[in-house]
Amino acid sequence: MDADELLEKYAAGERNFNSVQLKGVDLKGADLSGINLSSANLDGADLSEATLTKANFSNASLYKSSFRGANLSCVQLNSTNLNWADIYGADLSRANLNSAKLYGVNLDKADLSDADLRSTNLTKASLAEADLSRANLSSANLTQAYLAGTNLSRANLDNAILNQVYIQGATLRLVRLSKVDLSGLNLANVDLGVAYLGEANLTNACLRGANLERAVLEGANLIGANLDGANLKKADLTKANISLVSFKDTDFTDTRMPHGEIYKPKALDEEISQQKTSLEKEISMTRKIIRTEKAPAPVGPYNQAIVASGQMIFVAGQIAIDPRLGDILYRDDVAKQTEQVMANMEAILTAAGATFNDVVKTTVFLADMNDFAAMNAVYAKYFDEATAPARACVQVSRLPKDVLVEIDCIAAI
Repeated sequence: MDADELLEKYAAGERNFNSVQLKGVDLKGADLSGINLSSANLDGADLSEATLTKANFSNASLYKSSFRGANLSCVQLNSTNLNWADIYGADLSRANLNSAKLYGVNLDKADLSDADLRSTNLTKASLAEADLSRANLSSANLTQAYLAGTNLSRANLDNAILNQVYIQGATLRLVRLSKVDLSGLNLANVDLGVAYLGEANLTNACLRGANLERAVLEGANLIGANLDGANLKKADLTKANISLVSFKDTDFTDTRMPHGEIYKPKALDEEISQQKTSLEKEISMTRKIIRTEKAPAPVGPYNQAIVASGQMIFVAGQIAIDPRLGDILYRDDVAKQTEQVMANMEAILTAAGATFNDVVKTTVFLADMNDFAAMNAVYAKYFDEATAPARACVQVSRLPKDVLVEIDCIAAI
């Protein structure tokens, strides 16, 4: 079958072209939305700038084919052979590439947001400046892949293979890297804020200047790693192995250390000791924890009451709108919505010159009280139980944009 015959049949309403031979066919710029080309042979085909939304290429052979600038959103490419294909700048958002072969493929500046790349072979693939936000790359093979400037925020890389990967300049905020082997990798200055690196292998890795604020490194192997100048504020290093780690000028403020203790800088302790009287006076003027045995004891990350003075900040109820996209993410995941809510609240507090430590009262609104435990697990990461603000939590019949959680707060500075 040639291009003219295919286009003629498609125009007549036919959509099923299973197992057809279209090797080297020229379909540049064609609109083939919803077409079924499963198990077809399109080796060397030119589909650049084509519209292929919701098309089915499952088990097809697309070796050295071109999809430059094509629209492949929601396309089925599972178990497809795309080795050495050119997919530069294509839209693959929400595409299914499960177990696909993408050896040496060019995906520079491609949109792979929310794509399914589980168990995909991306060996030697180029993904420079590609958008892989929220993509599922669990168990994918990224050996020697090029990820310079790639957006991997909120992506799932659990059990992925990242041997000799080039990842400088990539964004990895809120990424999942559970049990991943990152040994010897150069991760200098990489943003891994709030990333999950539980049981990851980071032996001899270079994390110099990296941002690991609030990152979870529980059980991680950091033997011989370089953490010079890294930011580990409020990170979790519980049961991590930090033998022979270099941490010159590393910021461990409020970090949970391997044996569970919270790190406090020695210089800060000395300053507190020297200025104890004036500091106690300042604290008593701005914030006081109220505890009484004549009322029920707190059963979570909150206190019975807070006495506060100073400038009051009233933060409006926040929902899980991503400010970059102006839309709700993770509509069915209350934990991820809570993370976004807390991030939005933190940004507002920062703009007002405050932090979560200044919050004296919060109100949590849930669409379903059965989501309380999941919400509370995220909420607890932002407040120490000993000094947490007072809190109320209620179930409501509906929230704006049908979100699962909304939180407001009052702070005093």
